[in-house]
Amino acid sequence: MFQLKKFPIQTTHLLAPLLLLIVALCCFVFNSQISETFIYKRSLIADHQYWRLFSGHVFHTNYAHLLLNTLAIILLWALHGQYYSTKQYFKLVFFSSIAISFGIYFFTPEMSEYVGLSGVLHALFVWGALKDIEHNEKTGYLLILGAIIKIIHEQWFGASEEIAQLIHANVAIDAHLWGAISGLSYYLLSYFSKKVEKKPALSD
Repeated sequence: MFQLKKFPIQTTHLLAPLLLLIVALCCFVFNSQISETFIYKRSLIADHQYWRLFSGHVFHTNYAHLLLNTLAIILLWALHGQYYSTKQYFKLVFFSSIAISFGIYFFTPEMSEYVGLSGVLHALFVWGALKDIEHNEKTGYLLILGAIIKIIHEQWFGASEEIAQLIHANVAIDAHLWGAISGLSYYLLSYFSKKVEKKPALSD
């Protein structure tokens, strides 16, 4: 029988997603004052404003967009918060933000602007599912399968028109793709770096 997990309410599990939510909310409240300085804009990144590769992800188009991503952050915390630490979480957020932005910049040249955490959330989802598998949680395989099916469906058929209308913007399906790839990449890098650290040194 399936057992309900306890919510990961320890500070080390809760602090990072809470801080991310606070940053996203502050960026939304002050959107009109600061967004032009921080959102992802291809032309300005090409003009060496490289901070936009990271900062653009924490802005949103409207209340619905922010609410959807807020609910996703909470759901992912409920699913995988037991694996979170503040340092690990923000390393993954930073890594995936940069990877997604580079993916969009080099492989989706028609996308001139981008905002939102959905790509980063795909990275967190894939990373968390892989951590489930690492800890012998069979649901991790189902989550990975679901992520693969979702991304293939989006790449083949496009995004949901209902979501696009709700957030008043095109859904950046390529950000979802690069987010999933960056989540996988970050997990593998972390996993094998730990293996190397644990490997005993050879004596002469």
